Amino acid sequence: MQISQAETKNYGWMHYLKLWLPSLIMLPIMLWLVFNRGTYTWIDNADLVIHEAGHFFFKLFGKFIYTLGGTLMQIILPSIIVWHFWRNSYRAGAQIGMLWLGQNFINISVYSADAQAQALPLLGGNSVYHDWTYLLSETHLLQYDAEVGYFFFGIAIIIFIISILLPLIIQE
Repeated sequence: MQISQAETKNYGWMHYLKLWLPSLIMLPIMLWLVFNRGTYTWIDNADLVIHEAGHFFFKLFGKFIYTLGGTLMQIILPSIIVWHFWRNSYRAGAQIGMLWLGQNFINISVYSADAQAQALPLLGGNSVYHDWTYLLSETHLLQYDAEVGYFFFGIAIIIFIISILLPLIIQE
């Protein structure tokens, strides 16, 4: 629902507080995620389940897509949530979905940047292969794993900025 200029004057600062409150709440969370990149948090456990489910769902499409499927699912699921809330003009829901999407991109940035070092513990231990080592080796980009990681990290930051500024785009 759009509020007219006259109604905005009647609401005053309360209107703007309501409009910007999700951004104000999420900003410190986003800053914490950015400045603590690589810190494993409780939400990463949920992301891990979604990542592993992605391998299952993409298994029929060959080894490369199967391997990429974990990362794809980490992007697809939060994107569907963002799209649903955006389509229904529910700004706060879209912002929360974007927070989760950006957090997933940070998670992906850490995993992809680890392709050469392979220092992160993997589910399955030594009996499994590192997704991003395989993906970047197959595309002859393994020596650029840090740059790929920073690319995904940059996407996360862009998503966070858009999410914070969403009240300028969608006003309830």
